[in-house]
Amino acid sequence: MVTETSGDHEVAGTTARAGTDLLRARPVTLLLAVAAGAALWAAFPDVGAWPLAFVFAALLHTALRREGRRAAGWNALVGLVAALTFWLPHIWWANFATDTVPWVALAAVESAFLAGFGALWTWARRARFLRLDTARGPWGRARRTIAHAAAFALLFVAVEQWRSEVPFGGFPWGRLAWTMVDAPTGRAAWLGGTTLVTFLVAWVGVLGALLVTHLITRLVTLRRAGHTPARHAAGPLAVVTATALLALLGPALLPLPSGTTPPTPVATADLDTTVVDAGTSTHETAGAPLLAGAVQGNVTEPGLGSFANRAEVLNNHLRGTYELAARDADLDVVLWPENGSDLDPQEADDVAAALDDAASAVDAPILVGAQEYPETGGRYNVSLLWQDGQGVIDRYAKQHPAPFGEYIPIRGFVRLFSDQVDRVTNDMLPGTEPAVVELPRTDGASVPMATVICFEVAYDEIVRDAVLRGAQVLVVPTNNASFGNTAESTQQLAMTRMQAMTTGRAAVQISTVGVSGVVAPDGSLVARTDLFTADQIVAELPLRTSLTPAVRAGYWPGWVAGGAAVALVVAGCWAALRERRVVEEDE
Repeated sequence: MVTETSGDHEVAGTTARAGTDLLRARPVTLLLAVAAGAALWAAFPDVGAWPLAFVFAALLHTALRREGRRAAGWNALVGLVAALTFWLPHIWWANFATDTVPWVALAAVESAFLAGFGALWTWARRARFLRLDTARGPWGRARRTIAHAAAFALLFVAVEQWRSEVPFGGFPWGRLAWTMVDAPTGRAAWLGGTTLVTFLVAWVGVLGALLVTHLITRLVTLRRAGHTPARHAAGPLAVVTATALLALLGPALLPLPSGTTPPTPVATADLDTTVVDAGTSTHETAGAPLLAGAVQGNVTEPGLGSFANRAEVLNNHLRGTYELAARDADLDVVLWPENGSDLDPQEADDVAAALDDAASAVDAPILVGAQEYPETGGRYNVSLLWQDGQGVIDRYAKQHPAPFGEYIPIRGFVRLFSDQVDRVTNDMLPGTEPAVVELPRTDGASVPMATVICFEVAYDEIVRDAVLRGAQVLVVPTNNASFGNTAESTQQLAMTRMQAMTTGRAAVQISTVGVSGVVAPDGSLVARTDLFTADQIVAELPLRTSLTPAVRAGYWPGWVAGGAAVALVVAGCWAALRERRVVEEDE
């Protein structure tokens, strides 16, 4: 995008090649990979420096610039190094909850996908329409730059989608989109879900990397050659810059539901209750907004042993429910977390009686997290809607138990590497019904609630299916007691916020130990608790029935990304094969 005389063209070319060769040097690419992984880790909670997600994409693209016949293998190693640098600290909570071997094994499996991405990108970028070195003129280079960055982002999205589906149902933790809940780019979830958000982050990051590389190269060559920039180069450079800024900031203009107000103290019979308004100006149903109480009961100490004493966790949540009853807030429902009762009220008469008394005191049904043990073996992780005098009036069983956490696939083989598999003595069974529970109201109407349990909030299809089946509000019961003071719960809260944006639904994440939170339909966090404290939240939740474009799109964004990624890799391999044939014919 500059004009050079023929006498100085060699100087500029030599300078540019020297800089490119330096970036392709093996030690440099590994250092860039480590920096990329560290940047991505810091983009997630608890650091939460979301701009570093763009830095990650920029550094990863720069680290994967090595070319040649063995480039795919080396770039796979670069991707693996970047991924391990990210995954090992990102899921440190897995080490806390289990042991070193399961933690490292999970990080290694997830890292293998980014290693595969490194190889796939090496092949895909050989397609002629993506090669920056064959672009003609400033405008041609600008178009290639935009297409090249978009192809990188599209392939990244596809690999991320595949990682979220395989093996054993996938593991969507660590998606690039989850970093964007506080960024303008994150609002694109309303339009295209996590698929579109990840695409935009990777696209902007690579565009930024290419712009910076171009500007540095030109500054160096201009200083050495003594030239001034050509005016005709300013236009293409401005177009590329504008494209990046539009992808970065444009989603802020999308019409997400908003209207949250500060928490308002409401006078009650005994004391003042702070009712959190989760954007009730966006309420869409004929009845009033849903007034929900959420109980974080806490446990005695972090770890699996916190559930060892009979009814201890149950009593903590009963106590919190009675505190809500004392507030006389005229609640529609009380939300308990996953495993809020460590005993099944359908089997233990004393637990059933205690729930009846608590539901009567608060004058509202209680959504109780518990475990069911069928006579045929195994167990179900359930959310039970408990009504005083009636017992269970609706039920949801977790559809997607966590492999190696709630059930052990290929148990005999895995035991060869770690005896931690024996901590799961009774495998969890998958539920078969959608994540929707019907909550009756005193006016005779009912409110369909999406009740996605714990890690299920990371699975777009489970949340989306519940909303398509009529869910008007999201509830995420979770049990974070096993993860100590790690960032697991705040990582999960970021996912809850992103799903609220994606679906246009208010959400409540309620945990045994925290972090619990209330989220408006635009993803704004309007209230949250601290870790390992007993607490309660009362929230006015707008009930919404409209479907966002992301929900209507369903699986299509992921399918399109996957198909396009395959086409890119095939096109790149075909172009490389043709070039090799031409070289062989010339020889």
